[in-house]
Amino acid sequence: MSINRNILVIGGTSGIGLAIADNLRQKGYQVLSASRKMGDKTSDHLVFDAVKDELPVASLPETLHGLVYCPGSINLKPFHRLSDQDFLDDFQVNCLGAARSIRAALPLLKNSENASVVLFSTVAVNQGMSFHASIAAAKGAVEGLTKSLAAELAPKIRVNAIAPSLTNTPLASKLISSEEKLKASAERHPLKRIGTPADIASLACYLLSEESSWMTGQILHVDGGLTSVR
Repeated sequence: MSINRNILVIGGTSGIGLAIADNLRQKGYQVLSASRKMGDKTSDHLVFDAVKDELPVASLPETLHGLVYCPGSINLKPFHRLSDQDFLDDFQVNCLGAARSIRAALPLLKNSENASVVLFSTVAVNQGMSFHASIAAAKGAVEGLTKSLAAELAPKIRVNAIAPSLTNTPLASKLISSEEKLKASAERHPLKRIGTPADIASLACYLLSEESSWMTGQILHVDGGLTSVR
């Protein structure tokens, strides 16, 4: 069954972005993915670097009903080893890339009566964690962007963010590269496991659907209970 909603998934060829794109396609959405590399999909994919390139709006449908911005970074260092460039790089990928993408797509989103934008934060904004200063600062900016845009773009465009904990994706591969690391990470969570792309994708798809049409400006924690349960 086809659903007449066009969704752009930026960063849609691996990890959480790929899971979101696949989930949406299975539900019948019209999905376009975009990333720095071609990936496995070709007919509905755009090669686009959100930090360096302008969003190729001419290649997109006249109306977008949803936009998901998935690019992110995991740059864990002691604070004294973080350079100005580290902070700038994390901000560029996580926040400025999202802002530039939304700004370029805004006319297409405004053509929809109920568009939805989904961004990504991290558990480390709400839960202080050592070695996370740069990424937490960048994702904290994403949370501020989420709430500001939710206010400014209402009522036609909703903006929400998902704040996951550690999830089993290529981006996190160094943190879970052995059974010992994986077990230690799982044990830190009340639910005793780390997240999967499917855990995050299901929520993202809900936020993109009209089932969530009365939700905006929310930061939703999908974190195995890490921020709220002891």
